[in-house]
Amino acid sequence: MRAGGTEVNGEEGSGGEGGAFQGFPAEAFRQRRARVFEALGDGAMVLPAASVLHRAGDSELRYRPDSELFYLTGFVEPDALLLLRGFADEARSVLFVRPRDAKAELWTGSRLGPDPVPSIFGVEEGRSIEQLWDSLPGLLTGADRVFYRLGVHPRIESLVVAALRTARLRGARRGTGPRGVEDPGEILDELRLRKDPWELEALREATAITVSGFRNVLPRIEPGLGEWELEAELEAAFRREGAAAPSFATIVGSGANACVLHYTDNGRRMRDGELVLIDAGAERRMYAGDVTRTLPVSGVFSPEQADVYRVVERARREAVAAIAPGVPVADVHQRAVRSLIEGLLGLGVLSGDPEELIEKGAQAPYFPHRTCHWLGLNTHDVGDYVREGESRILEPGMVLTVEPGLYFPSSLFDDPLGGSAEAFAGIGVRIEDDVLVSEHGREVLTKDLPTGVEEIEKLVGR
Repeated sequence: MRAGGTEVNGEEGSGGEGGAFQGFPAEAFRQRRARVFEALGDGAMVLPAASVLHRAGDSELRYRPDSELFYLTGFVEPDALLLLRGFADEARSVLFVRPRDAKAELWTGSRLGPDPVPSIFGVEEGRSIEQLWDSLPGLLTGADRVFYRLGVHPRIESLVVAALRTARLRGARRGTGPRGVEDPGEILDELRLRKDPWELEALREATAITVSGFRNVLPRIEPGLGEWELEAELEAAFRREGAAAPSFATIVGSGANACVLHYTDNGRRMRDGELVLIDAGAERRMYAGDVTRTLPVSGVFSPEQADVYRVVERARREAVAAIAPGVPVADVHQRAVRSLIEGLLGLGVLSGDPEELIEKGAQAPYFPHRTCHWLGLNTHDVGDYVREGESRILEPGMVLTVEPGLYFPSSLFDDPLGGSAEAFAGIGVRIEDDVLVSEHGREVLTKDLPTGVEEIEKLVGR
């Protein structure tokens, strides 16, 4: 179905992705809005679209829709806003969108316009975004609170503040109007943390494309290859398989660059005898894959590289094995930490009692980050890791990464830490998989990309 030039549940455009809904059924978004209304009570939720970003001057970056707005509507155009009014008897869901404009559409592409919005997206009203400035404060009048993210959209924020100001002036006599603002994440984060079957389908697609991209380009690794060349080939492989874009800035760090956790310059040529750390993911239907592999540029690990790699790989295996319903997410990290400390003791980098080393966090100079993060519409997806002072308990439908690592940058040796870490100077290893918490344990979504030393050497293949 096409309305106003916008493909609905179709397969058009680069990357093979549909327009509105991105291939999801309209029912998925209706069900999510229903759950929000259950939690909203007499409140209102205001969700603006993501801003259009510019690279320089008037050169726009490719638009990526706002995750929260998409989650509740499937709408993917900029300059939109969803209003949910839990207190209202009518106009409970209003989607403000850009009006049709032939001149503007000549430059930036077709717009849906407000008229087809209710029939396509299942909201009660579609209005022009140009009406927002006059109507939003009044539409919020009956709410007891407003769920809106402060500090992101100054112009829209001024409308929310105006509604609060009016409520303060009139509410004492009339008993109406919002008296406070809360973050939409108080409702949405909990919903998004537990993936529904439609989301899991998209995540499986994203991770499968990510794995396929890695498998296609890893044999290209060789001394003299530019980090940027590997980045370009990997991202091209993602696009050929149907990804809309990388899900985050691709990391290709060779040599000492592998010790820079979020290195994205990708401007160096790889050298014989080094490792290259690749951290990348494909975005498919708005959902993210996220995989890291560390590989020998020459095709074979040196003894020291293999020793460090095996320690990290064992930590990855043990952390993955710890994932199951009912397990605190902190336990997954602690399982990785214990394994890494045992490995660092075996390497001679650390010495002492393992329990004491764990207690004081002796791994931190070599493993300075957490083992896991949530994965979904965002690469670092929403959801608390701690609730009421206690670690979040894993539940079926949650998706998280497992990514232990060990890093021995040259800066470590400016102030020696003891042990024999110098033997591993310049080595950085991280291994990352994406894992779904299932009813009876776990499903490694990226299991088709090997992690063992011998398997990795075969992938590079020299």
